[in-house]
Amino acid sequence: MTRAKICGITRLEDALLAEELGAWALGFILAPGSKRYVEPEQIRPIAEALGPLVVRVGVFVDTPPEAVLKQLQTARLQVAQLHGAEPPEWSEHIRRFFPVIKAFRLSGPARPEWLSYPADALLADGATPGSGQPYPLGWLEPLRAHPRLIVAGGLGPDNLAPVLEIGPYAVDVSSGVEAGPGRKDPGKLRAFLAQVMGSSRNQ
Repeated sequence: MTRAKICGITRLEDALLAEELGAWALGFILAPGSKRYVEPEQIRPIAEALGPLVVRVGVFVDTPPEAVLKQLQTARLQVAQLHGAEPPEWSEHIRRFFPVIKAFRLSGPARPEWLSYPADALLADGATPGSGQPYPLGWLEPLRAHPRLIVAGGLGPDNLAPVLEIGPYAVDVSSGVEAGPGRKDPGKLRAFLAQVMGSSRNQ
């Protein structure tokens, strides 16, 4: 069954709508400089307003482990997504307290050695995360053996079907369901999640 993670959440109304429509996880950007960045203190009331069965994910880029742990606790998040060039030992430290998703940026075919990175799930993203730029699905082949592969990078309601046919653990979308940076488009969000839910029923 393929799950859906809606990333780049900045507003309570978007979080609640994504939950209502069936999202399994919501992502909050904790990388300063991102146009979807949200302070941990601003995330906390959104996280606390969600039901217990929605996973709250904090997205970090090259943030030292102790800072990651502190921000996850402040924001009331449950999973760390490492989206930079974090060394494996950083992930190992964080995993003592929280599950870790390790993201890799694809500018060409995925590397088989990424499979050995110590993480609870791997995420394949485009070369420029959040840009909406897709990549050839064939680039994912070296990672297909991973039991929890999350596919991201340029996804949206119009190009989701071929990815769902691969049957990944989850799909991740941000700009593909936006009306503008950090603001979700209800129609696109509904169309995206309806496809994921429909494919899961058919798997």
